[in-house]
Amino acid sequence: MAHIPVLLNEAIEWLRIRPEGTYVDCTLGAGGYSQAIADRLSSGRVIAIDRDADAIHAARQRLAGFGNRIVYFQASFSQLAETLGQAGAIQAGTTGADGIVADLGISRAQIEDRARGFSFLTDGPLDMRMDRGQALTAERIVNHHGEEPLADLIYQFGEERRSRRISRAIVRARPLQTTKPLAEVIERAVPRAIRGRIHPATRTFQALRIAVNDELRELDRLLEIAPPLLNAGGRLVVISFHSLEDRAVKQAFRRWAQRNVLTILTKHVIIPGPDEIRANPASRSAKLRAAERIGETDQADGDYPD
Repeated sequence: MAHIPVLLNEAIEWLRIRPEGTYVDCTLGAGGYSQAIADRLSSGRVIAIDRDADAIHAARQRLAGFGNRIVYFQASFSQLAETLGQAGAIQAGTTGADGIVADLGISRAQIEDRARGFSFLTDGPLDMRMDRGQALTAERIVNHHGEEPLADLIYQFGEERRSRRISRAIVRARPLQTTKPLAEVIERAVPRAIRGRIHPATRTFQALRIAVNDELRELDRLLEIAPPLLNAGGRLVVISFHSLEDRAVKQAFRRWAQRNVLTILTKHVIIPGPDEIRANPASRSAKLRAAERIGETDQADGDYPD
């Protein structure tokens, strides 16, 4: 099944795309946002970024018809400024982008590729790396973290209340090499009577993925460096999928607003409607926030999406 971009129409609307503008897709993935932006460009271009070389290769092939309207870079959030420099988007006397979008969710291709180890629904190596060139894997964390640090990691990044029980069970079951046995250990550690609606391994797998890819620090870095890289009137749109991400985005937008760098456009978080959730259940936890760079090109007439 093809990956369905979440809140795509809303993201494009809030970006307020100008045909001659420069836009950055910080999370290329399957290319849905880059394609939608490029469709609306004339002389403008999309700078498409992803940590996953496989994603870039697949998207480059799928979007080949756009030619040089889309340029591709393998990079992390923390390398955004350097990447824009390499793309020639940062020139003397200018800041760079007319819009930046980041969809923080994991792609369907990554989930469904058992060799990547992101899912507990199929058995695969405990990998979970978005950039397969890095050294740290989930297997390293699962088998070499001490019981207390592992429990803290599961609690902090997975918001898992039963983290100590789960960590203890994981340590006792070592060594663990693949996803299915790990999920089974977690499932046995959580009594059926206290399980919620989601699979008992969901939050632990989220925590491991976040830790392997240093996702929250990378997000913090993006939120620190992206606003100054926007041209006046340029917009930053971020789509998050769990409370840790959304809280970071909300707080960063407020800090930049207090410094008179950004105007927060979304007074209330934007969430998918019932039709989108029915068509794409993976969208149900998505939240979109948007802000605009303050500057002389700002429009004071409220010409924003409703």
